[in-house]
Amino acid sequence: MLHKSPSGAPGVEHDEIVTLPSATGRVRITCIDYNPGNVLVQDVADMAEFLDDHRPEWSAVRWINVEGLSDLAAIQALAIKYELHPLAVEDLLQEKQRPKVEPYGSGDGDLRPRLFIIVRMLQFRDERLDSEQISMFLGRTTVLTFDGTPGDVWDPVRKRLNAAGSRLRDNDASFLAYSLLDAIVDHCFPILEYYGERLQDLEDAVLDRPPHGIINDIHQVKRDLLVVRRGIWPMREVVSALQREPHACMSDVTRVYLRDLYDHVVQIIDVLETYRETASALTETYMSAVSNRMNEIMKVLTIMSSIFIPLTFLAGVYGMNFHHFPELDLTWAYPAFWMACVVLAAGMLALFRRRGWL
Repeated sequence: MLHKSPSGAPGVEHDEIVTLPSATGRVRITCIDYNPGNVLVQDVADMAEFLDDHRPEWSAVRWINVEGLSDLAAIQALAIKYELHPLAVEDLLQEKQRPKVEPYGSGDGDLRPRLFIIVRMLQFRDERLDSEQISMFLGRTTVLTFDGTPGDVWDPVRKRLNAAGSRLRDNDASFLAYSLLDAIVDHCFPILEYYGERLQDLEDAVLDRPPHGIINDIHQVKRDLLVVRRGIWPMREVVSALQREPHACMSDVTRVYLRDLYDHVVQIIDVLETYRETASALTETYMSAVSNRMNEIMKVLTIMSSIFIPLTFLAGVYGMNFHHFPELDLTWAYPAFWMACVVLAAGMLALFRRRGWL
């Protein structure tokens, strides 16, 4: 991840990219060229050699996907080839950006028109929910995507690209960008479904007999739902901006489909807020269940103490070491003592039951 001084110059110039410290890790770069009748998938081993070769003449759209940001030379080559703005390059290398849309270039200036899009992709890694930054550059005929960690949720998009006659292959680069965003959003539905079932299990456990440590599971679900919220809430503004603001790289056909994507985002937000309220209610329910259980325990202990206090008094009186106890010389005194204890205890139990304390 890029760390810059607050007083440093804004942006990262192309010649500065390779001088920056980089993380370690595997990098995979793939390129897909396609048109309605053809598709070509390539694994890029040498970026400089790859960019020196022109795309096929029949190629209508090119999608270059970079998984891993440790190969700064490849990122520099793409930034130079596709004239990526220095501010966008800086945001690309700083992986803690908020989802947003930034237009660059106007078609008649120094840079070609581009839409720079940042979103958060949610998926499970090692049984934990992970939120990673996806940086996307949309041009007229090219889409560049950068993912800091290998592995994504775009296999359905790749299958549609390989299917002859698919709507995706019949449209432009902006439709590909929409399809990638749609795959990220749709992947949130099974995640929410998982947490919905998890909350149901936790609710059943809390209402039945809350086991020790269940409050930690509830708090973990609340933290994960907060991760989903931080990723999906800004997505609504991203999709709205893409749909609302005209740009040379965004077609009218894609804007129609963005309305549907916006509806999906709103639907996810509604479900997410419901689950967050349920998780908060579960915490309160757990505390109430623990409190009620403690009250029941204290109630039993109090009743037992109330019954044995007068019995203890009687035992204490007749346990005193005085020589002159009139009852000690009577043969029926000992049975009478136990009879008094039993009657007293039974009477107190009857009184407690009559008053509804039992």
